[in-house]
Amino acid sequence: MQPAGPYAADLALALSIADEVDALTLPASTGHFEVELKADDSPVTAIDREAERIIRARVASERPADAFVGEEYGSTSGGARQWVVDPIDGTKNFVRGVPVWATLIALIDDGVPVMGVVSAPALARRWFAAAGDGAWRGRTVDSAERIGVSTVDDLTEASLSYSSLSGWDERGLLPAFLGLADDAWRTRAYGDFWSYMLVAEGVVDAAMEPELELYDMAALVPIVTEAGGQFTSLAGEPGPFGGDALATNGLLHAQIAARLQP
Repeated sequence: MQPAGPYAADLALALSIADEVDALTLPASTGHFEVELKADDSPVTAIDREAERIIRARVASERPADAFVGEEYGSTSGGARQWVVDPIDGTKNFVRGVPVWATLIALIDDGVPVMGVVSAPALARRWFAAAGDGAWRGRTVDSAERIGVSTVDDLTEASLSYSSLSGWDERGLLPAFLGLADDAWRTRAYGDFWSYMLVAEGVVDAAMEPELELYDMAALVPIVTEAGGQFTSLAGEPGPFGGDALATNGLLHAQIAARLQP
C-alpha cells in the first residue's frame, strides 16, 4: 500500500508518532504507577500525559501552523487544520492490565476528519486511514492489509458492540438499547476504540456509545468511512461532533439510528 492522496504525508507523520508513543506506553502497561482522578472522575496517569507531550512536540515541530486538541492539555489555536489526540483511549483498561487501549491520532481539515491512526500495541494491532486512500490494518504502510465493512443488512443477523450500559440508562435510552440488543444476532461489549475498528474490519456490523468527546472519536471516523461504513451521532450528524456515536456498515445505519432516538 502506498498512500497517494493529499494527506499521505500527514499519515506518515502520524504513524511515525505512533511508533514513538508505543515505545513509551507498551512497556509501561505492565508496570505499576500512580493513578489520579480528573475533575470528571476519569483516571489519568503520568504515561497519558507524557504520551500527549510526545505527540504535541512532534506536531508542533513538523506542522507548526496546525491547531491541536488533546485530552490532557487542551487546545491550541491555528488554521483550518486541527490535530486531535487521545494519548491513551481506555485508561481504565491500561491501569488494570487489560490490553484493550490505544493511542488515537486524527487530523481534521476544515471541519472534516481526513486522517486517523489507532495504535493498540498491547493487542499488536494498528489501524489507519487517510481520505481517498482506503482503510488499513498493519504496523506500517508496507505491511498493511486493506479492510472493509460487512454486507450484513438484517438486524437479526447483525453483531453489535458497545462499551457499557450505564450511559444508556443515564440518557433514558436503556430500554431502547436493550430492545435493539434483543433483536440483534449477537451483542458484546468490546468497548472503546476496538468496537469501531471491528466495524471497519467487517467482523462487527455496528458500534454505538451514548456519550463521547471529540478526541474519543476523531481518529475513528476516517477509518470507518474509508472502510465503506458510516459514522454519525445518534441524531444523524456526520462525524465526531455530536457528543455520541453510531458507526455501522452503512446498510444498518438508518434502522439502528431510528431505534436509538430519545
